Amino acid sequence: MNDYMGEMMIAVSCVIVLLMGCFKRKKEWIINFVFRMVTGTLSVFFVNGFLVSQGISIAIGINLITIFIAGLLGFPGLIMLYCINLYKIL
Repeated sequence: MNDYMGEMMIAVSCVIVLLMGCFKRKKEWIINFVFRMVTGTLSVFFVNGFLVSQGISIAIGINLITIFIAGLLGFPGLIMLYCINLYKIL
């Protein structure tokens, strides 16, 4: 499992570096991406807390992949993650 996580961290780091190179002159896009990553991570944290308090076990984990999806796709991406997790439970 450690090898897998290491490979994922390297892959995500490479993608981030490539995105930074592509958007070198587009600082606004990078700031928007980082802002969506932060707000998406916070929303996952609070939605997971709410779902656990209601006794619903559809919580998704906070990891590099979910943070990247939140930054790239925003709230629709987070809704997609919750729907995939709900489908997996059914």
